[in-house]
Amino acid sequence: MTAAPWIDKVAWIRVEGGAVLSTRSYGKDVYYLPGGKREPGESDLETLVREVREELTVTIVPGTAAAVGVFEAEAHGHAPGTVVRMTCYSADYVGQLRAASEIEEVAWLRYADRDRVSAVDKLIFDHLKDQDSLR
Repeated sequence: MTAAPWIDKVAWIRVEGGAVLSTRSYGKDVYYLPGGKREPGESDLETLVREVREELTVTIVPGTAAAVGVFEAEAHGHAPGTVVRMTCYSADYVGQLRAASEIEEVAWLRYADRDRVSAVDKLIFDHLKDQDSLR
């Protein structure tokens, strides 16, 4: 028996005023937390810094990164049974948030927007709500 295919991603959780920073890529119908797949040999922090810079034109302040958790769910838009494993970090940043690369829209979402995000992000929204971070 073979294991289900999986996708290894690193994501940035930025919560301000009870809302979490989310992004929507061109042609996609759901929002995702900023971040992406690691390149060979990259650490979590290197992936986080690179992906956030590429997608949002800001720089993560490395010394402020803190692990939030690891979440797994079926990957949105992939073959059934494909699992995404999202390793999440909070961190401060410098610069002005701006959609770049494949990102069409940047949005601050609240818990009421949970139905607008991917399956793994729903788990993260639940976690943030349980922590009284997301309203």
